[in-house]
Amino acid sequence: MKVITEAIIRAELKATTPEVYYIPEGKLLSPAAREYLNQMQVDIDFERNREAHEQKLAEEREAKAAVNNSRPPIEHRPPSAYAKDTAEPEEGQKAKYVDYETGAGYTEKPEFMTQIFGNKLVDKNHPRIKYRGQLDFVQAEVVNAQCVVDQESHSERLIKDLDDILDCLRKLMVAEIMEQDYDKDTILGLTHEELREHSHNPMKFYNIKQMMLPDHTMGIEYSLLNKIRTEIRVAELVAVDAFQENRKMHRIDIIEELNRLSSALHIMMCKYLAGEYGSVK
Repeated sequence: MKVITEAIIRAELKATTPEVYYIPEGKLLSPAAREYLNQMQVDIDFERNREAHEQKLAEEREAKAAVNNSRPPIEHRPPSAYAKDTAEPEEGQKAKYVDYETGAGYTEKPEFMTQIFGNKLVDKNHPRIKYRGQLDFVQAEVVNAQCVVDQESHSERLIKDLDDILDCLRKLMVAEIMEQDYDKDTILGLTHEELREHSHNPMKFYNIKQMMLPDHTMGIEYSLLNKIRTEIRVAELVAVDAFQENRKMHRIDIIEELNRLSSALHIMMCKYLAGEYGSVK
């Protein structure tokens, strides 16, 4: 019986994310492939159940649409109701900004809105803006950690690895804002597959036990690395909210890179304990 590997799934779903992945007759999913689909929040079923499953989904969508149609329309205040600087342009006057969601025009940028692309505006709590804010925060944490390392141990190797993490974060920011594919293939000199292997087996590569819980005796630099790791995990969750629409993920490359970045920080923590950045205090 042929096994469908994670690599095969990644290739199949590179361009789109379905609601359900149907396993063809005579084939099995590998554990890694199943885990990847679960991470992408893709349901798993067998090909023989496709027709019944799709019929059920169609009925659920129809029921939801019926409920929405029965609700009274939401009354939206015109932009001019908020503040003077949100006024719509007068007749013959060209709009300086455009509402990304509604297409409404603005002569000035309202204080509660910000630019998402070009002159397109969204509210400052838009999921994409929240994601950008979290990514910006992680970058600040990395720079702060580099400053501490420079004062504490002067470890050039640790600062260099943090530089690589910072480069990845900045490339992620550009890829999202410019709507480009993320094109960095390695982190810390390791491919995505190697990052996964090193992170899952630190005893083999660094002689460090798996899942060592941080404590204060491990030092300030170790603590900062762990904080960056947790903030990257938060960025990944925020990214899922930003790029998910109707159970479909539109920027799997960004989600995947954030996942690998958290693995990279775990590897750096293992390298730190193994003394690869200098002696551990």
